[in-house]
Amino acid sequence: MKSARFYALDVFRGATVALMILVNNPGSWSHIYEPLEHAEWNGLTPTDLVFPFFLFAVGNAMAFVMPRFVAAGDAAFWKKVLRRSLLIFGIGLFLNWWPFVRWQDNQLLPNGWTWWAPVQAAVAGIREGADQLFGIRLLGVLQRIAICYLVASVLVYYLKPRGAMLAGMIILLVYWGLCFALGDYTMPGFFGNHLDESVLGVPHMYNRETWEGVPQVFDPEGLASTLPAVTQVIFGYLVGDYIIKNAKQLGDADPQAALYRTLTGLFITAVGLLAAGYMWSLVFPVNKRIWTSSYVVTTTGMAILVLCTLLYAIELRGIRGGWTRFFDVFGKNALFVFALSAFLPRGLRLIRIPNGVNEQGAPVYTNPWNFIYDKVYKFVPGDERLGSLLFALTVIAFMWAVCYWLDRKKIYIKV
Repeated sequence: MKSARFYALDVFRGATVALMILVNNPGSWSHIYEPLEHAEWNGLTPTDLVFPFFLFAVGNAMAFVMPRFVAAGDAAFWKKVLRRSLLIFGIGLFLNWWPFVRWQDNQLLPNGWTWWAPVQAAVAGIREGADQLFGIRLLGVLQRIAICYLVASVLVYYLKPRGAMLAGMIILLVYWGLCFALGDYTMPGFFGNHLDESVLGVPHMYNRETWEGVPQVFDPEGLASTLPAVTQVIFGYLVGDYIIKNAKQLGDADPQAALYRTLTGLFITAVGLLAAGYMWSLVFPVNKRIWTSSYVVTTTGMAILVLCTLLYAIELRGIRGGWTRFFDVFGKNALFVFALSAFLPRGLRLIRIPNGVNEQGAPVYTNPWNFIYDKVYKFVPGDERLGSLLFALTVIAFMWAVCYWLDRKKIYIKV
C-alpha cells in the first residue's frame, strides 16, 4: 500500500475512518439526520456501510502483508497476528471501561466518585425480580475487528486465496442455516442471544437495544454475528490480492491497460455481488445488527464499487488534491485516531462543570465535551440536527489536525 499506484486504497481506508468518527460523535443523539443513523432493523443507511467498509479495508491491507508472513514462516506469522489481535481487542476492552471511575449521582448508589461500570438499567426489568445489573461490556467494534482479523488471517494463511474464499462462502451459508434453524430474523428471536448470554453473561453485553419498546438482552457485536463478519475481511483480502496480482502481471508492460483490466474485473464482481445480495435478502434480510449473510454480500459489492470509483479517479484520471490528502492522513493512523475519538470524550467526563440547577434546586453538572455543544452548537439557527452535525464535523476537524501533525512528524502508530 505504500506504492503510489495504490494510493486510492489509502484514501478509501481514511475516508472510512473519518465517517466512523463522524457517525459516532454527534452533538446530540436525539438530533441526527436520517442518513447518519442506523437502519431501525432491516435495510441499509449510509451509516450501515461504515463498519463493513472498514473490515473490507482491513482485508485489503492484509493482502499486502500476507506474502511477508508466508515468507517468515509459521512461528513469525502466529507471533505477529496474535500480538496484533490481542492488542486491538485489549484496546477495545480498555475503552469500554475507560475512564474507570465516575461521579455517581442517582438513587442506586451513594453520591460520590466510584469505580465505573455501566448500569445496565434497560435489562434490569426483563426478568421478574431481576436485580440491577453492573458489568463491563466485553465486545465492541475494536474487539470485532480483532477477532475477524485473527480468524481471516489464519484462513488465508493456511488455505490460500481459493480456500479462504470457499471457507468464507461456507461461513455465510452455515450462518444462514443457523439463523433459520435455531431462531428467526428478529432481535428477540436471534439465536446468537443465547450464545452471548451463556458465554459472556448478561452484565457483559451491550443491552441497550429495544424491540417494540421492550428492552432486550442483545449485543450487536456479539459472538455469533461476528462469524459472518470474518468473511467481510476475507473478501477485502481477495480484492487486494486481485489488484496486486494484476499489477505484477501487466503493470510493467502497460500500467494503464492493467488498471483498466483490474477495474473491469472489480466492477463485474461488484455488480454480481449486489445482485446476489439483494436476491438473498428476499429470504434472509439485509441487517447490520445481526450481520446477515446478505448484508455481507451486499455491502462488499458496494465497497468494491466505491473502491473502483476511487481507483478510476485517482489512479487513472489523476484527480488528486486536498480531498485525497484530507482522507489520506486519517488512513495512516486509522486505528489510533478511531480509538482517540472514543478515549477523549469519555475522559473529559471526569471534569465536572456547574451547569445550573434542576427543578428540585439541586446543582446540575456537565463536562467539557457536552458543554461545547450545549453552549455553542445547540444555538445554531434552524434545524437542531444542523448544530448536532456541525459539532460532529468539528470533531472530525480536530481529529484530522491530530493526524496531520502526526503525519508531518512522520509518527505512525501501528497496532
